[in-house]
Amino acid sequence: MPSHLLRKILLTLALFAITLPVFFCNTPTTKNDDGDAQETSKWKNVYDTAAHYVGMQTCRGCHEPIYQTFIQTGMGQSFGFATKQKSAADFSPAHALVYDSVLDYYYKPYWVDDSFYIMEFRVADGDTVHKQIQRVDYVVGSGQHTNSHIFDVNGYLYQAPITFYTQKHRWDLAPGFEKGASTRFQRMIQIECMSCHNGYPDFVANSQNKYTLLKTGIDCERCHGPGSIHVLERQTNAQVDTSKGPDYSIVNPRRLSTELQNNVCQRCHLQGITVLNDGKTFFDFHPGMKLSEVMNVFMPEYEGAQDKMIMASHVERMKKSRCFVESGKMSCITCHNPHVSVKFTPRDQYLNACQSCHGTAAGQQQCTETAQVRATKNNDCVACHMPHNSSIDIPHVAVTDHFIRKRPAADTVSKKITAFLGMKCFNNNNPDAITTARGYLEFYERYAQSKELLDSALLYLGRQSNIEATKKQNRDYIRVYYLLKDYQKITGYAAQLHPPVINDAWTAYRIGEAYYQLQKPDSALPWYQRATEIWKYSPDFENKYGICLLALNKIPEAQKVFEFVTSENPNHISANTNLGYIYMQQGNNTMAYDYLKRADGLDPDYEQNLLNMAVWYHSNGKSELARKQLEHLLKKHPANERAKAMLLDLAQ
Repeated sequence: MPSHLLRKILLTLALFAITLPVFFCNTPTTKNDDGDAQETSKWKNVYDTAAHYVGMQTCRGCHEPIYQTFIQTGMGQSFGFATKQKSAADFSPAHALVYDSVLDYYYKPYWVDDSFYIMEFRVADGDTVHKQIQRVDYVVGSGQHTNSHIFDVNGYLYQAPITFYTQKHRWDLAPGFEKGASTRFQRMIQIECMSCHNGYPDFVANSQNKYTLLKTGIDCERCHGPGSIHVLERQTNAQVDTSKGPDYSIVNPRRLSTELQNNVCQRCHLQGITVLNDGKTFFDFHPGMKLSEVMNVFMPEYEGAQDKMIMASHVERMKKSRCFVESGKMSCITCHNPHVSVKFTPRDQYLNACQSCHGTAAGQQQCTETAQVRATKNNDCVACHMPHNSSIDIPHVAVTDHFIRKRPAADTVSKKITAFLGMKCFNNNNPDAITTARGYLEFYERYAQSKELLDSALLYLGRQSNIEATKKQNRDYIRVYYLLKDYQKITGYAAQLHPPVINDAWTAYRIGEAYYQLQKPDSALPWYQRATEIWKYSPDFENKYGICLLALNKIPEAQKVFEFVTSENPNHISANTNLGYIYMQQGNNTMAYDYLKRADGLDPDYEQNLLNMAVWYHSNGKSELARKQLEHLLKKHPANERAKAMLLDLAQ
């Protein structure tokens, strides 16, 4: 290989622009400077900032019978350590193997003594050519529908790529990992996800997915609010006779208005596109608040989608029902006792809820079906009017459809989605234009990369004309044009801004990326640096800052950044690749090879690392191994021109 070609490739190896994926579970927010009036409540623990969480074991001290039934519910069993007792999965050889046919990986879950592992491997020509073993630390889900799996890397949480689907009694790729979309062991568990699948954790605020302490299951205070005021009052004052009136030291959801009752449940059972209000976090909602004080939850509306539902959309489906619309008093606890598992709830409890409006009393609308047909369903209202329905987001799962209809089966016959109608907010009838625009942007990033969604976002952003809204819109316009890859527009906004005044990490990152894509790394650097100042514990942002330093030939500074990233997360693929490159530049072949091989073990198809390894092999007189690396690279990434040039050069 001519030395000038090798030098050229070496100089460009680590400058490969790695654009971070735009989908993350939550959208970072800026400080709220609106001066909005604070709501008030007669419940003392709703808005009192001194109120704090005391933990379920404290509640248990006085409420042992309720505790014993609650911990058997889906909420109580929502999250736990990866133990044989917690897992509902079948590990027998006949079931415990999953193949990702698109990415060509096998996954095998197994136990070694009391430790749970998932092995990823690839087979070629009868040999195992790749193997990665990851220990699993936590199981998510009660096992009624699924068990998903989470592992911890120095406090950073990630989802494993396979799930056990208990209804079908089978292992398969985790939701969202199908059809080539698998991120393997790289999907971050961010606070939006964790805050609904578990009790509130201790979260490292300047991170995306780092935690210092996790609960094991959703707890009492998620529905009743922080318990410190209640505990203090019960320790210092006489008991309150709740048969005569409320104990206002802690929220009792049954004593809330119907709207506020549903707000408690729809915090997590209204799964959709969540847009946090400015200055709010996923910790800020307390039972007794309107959910819209903290967040707005949007759902896409389609013509012909009556039968289409996502798994945790219970409130959205219920709100479509005439029972909800016309009664004005229907809430989740009309039918459910949150303290008792659905597995142990008598069927009569649900049927009695139906009969309270559709019974034999004068003036009540009764069932019009014939007695003969009703008998075939054992006079079970739920079986006819709320049948099980498959979810569109979780495979192999069917759940009760809370869209109550007279003829559900007839509604679903030959129905096809014919048109996208727009985004509808299900917890706020009048979200402002900026919030609605953000709903469209979130939907674009997560699910549907349609330019029409971005056009709609721009339309809504244009409806806000006051000065304060215009100031707030900078980050939203930057976000839109980032998704449109209109980097010139972004730098036009950035010219009016300075990094220190930006408090949103994503905005700083997007500006940095715009300059970088325009081949202006010197202008990009302070924006990347600002993103890492806001989110110090975001390995991805730190890694991109390091790449920009490399582009500016600031090798020692870049090396420190990559070493910080790997100290935080030793499994960070790109940082290992970049350190391998730096050590190649320094002539330290042993250290270079160690880092490159580690990156290869983490992802044998990672484009930049395959190219780096080919150069390393060639530079160390192993041209045949270099050729194999390049051939594999082109098999997985056929458009890589540098690999083609190197392969041609090796053939000469």
